[in-house]
Amino acid sequence: MQLAVQARVTSGRKLRVDATCVPTNIHHPTDSGLLVDSVRVLSRIMQHAKPVLAQTRKDAAELCQNHLRSARRIAQSLHRLLRRKGEEKLEQQRELYQHLVQTTSEVVQQSERVSQALRRRGEQIAQSLREQVQQVLPLVRRVIAQTRTRVLSGKQVASEEKVLSLFEPHTRVIPRHKGGADVEFGRLVTLDEVEGGIITRFEVLEQPNEHGQAEGALKHHLRLFGHPPRLVAADRGVHSARTQRTLEEAGVQVVAIPAVGKISAKRQAVEHSPPFRRGYRWRAGIEGRIHSLRRDYGLRRCAYHGMAGLKRWLGWGIMASNLKHIAQAKASRSPHKQAA
Repeated sequence: MQLAVQARVTSGRKLRVDATCVPTNIHHPTDSGLLVDSVRVLSRIMQHAKPVLAQTRKDAAELCQNHLRSARRIAQSLHRLLRRKGEEKLEQQRELYQHLVQTTSEVVQQSERVSQALRRRGEQIAQSLREQVQQVLPLVRRVIAQTRTRVLSGKQVASEEKVLSLFEPHTRVIPRHKGGADVEFGRLVTLDEVEGGIITRFEVLEQPNEHGQAEGALKHHLRLFGHPPRLVAADRGVHSARTQRTLEEAGVQVVAIPAVGKISAKRQAVEHSPPFRRGYRWRAGIEGRIHSLRRDYGLRRCAYHGMAGLKRWLGWGIMASNLKHIAQAKASRSPHKQAA
């Protein structure tokens, strides 16, 4: 941002805020797929632990028995069953899920015994394998619990409590309010943009809700530029009960954020005023910026792992976009202006 201000690309006079979903690199989550993934991951760790335990235990082969083929066979039967029609398939589906949950639970118990056996070994590889087991087991137990709740009991599981991937456990279900798929699997990210096409801030939201994000954007803008923007624009998803008052008290002249719900005649007059309408039209430009970030700078899908990797992936993409806009702005000036 210091480089952008020095190059006179932006001065922080306008600010617009919007959010987008950044999908994580996972396959479509299903209960049967997560159970098979659980068996596969734990079985792979136990296969690596077998030669380590075989040095001191005669029952290492039995202790590290692989159940992956059995789990995959049950999952294939479930997939074939879903193509059929009729009410009989519901009871058969329930039985197959019960069998798959039982198989996964047996693998969990087997992994606990392997972890205890590895604990007695002093080699570094044994301790590394034990740490891998301890990292995966809590997620696998949650997968088993949510399958029993959703499939066997017919109850719902809260969105924030669902496990959607063993490898990207920070993934959330993000509802879509546009055409296409009903939901996306990733994290909701809010973006702040000033004039000149420069992204000044991004934040990975804990909940798929962007209400009140304009206040955080204003605080960051004040720390960055030392003065409030003349205009703050966002869609109605960013609006909250105190947004308008907070921004106006901070010195923002035009707050182009539509109110939510039924509005009064006074508020209608404000939203139909020329400054509000001009500011809200300028807000639409951030949709194009998000599309550019998704198309050209990797925000279509995160290729890094974990929450830290997601933030690093976002940071690299946004930094590259900002540097390109600074370079384009400098290159587009006339030689006379560049010399000045």
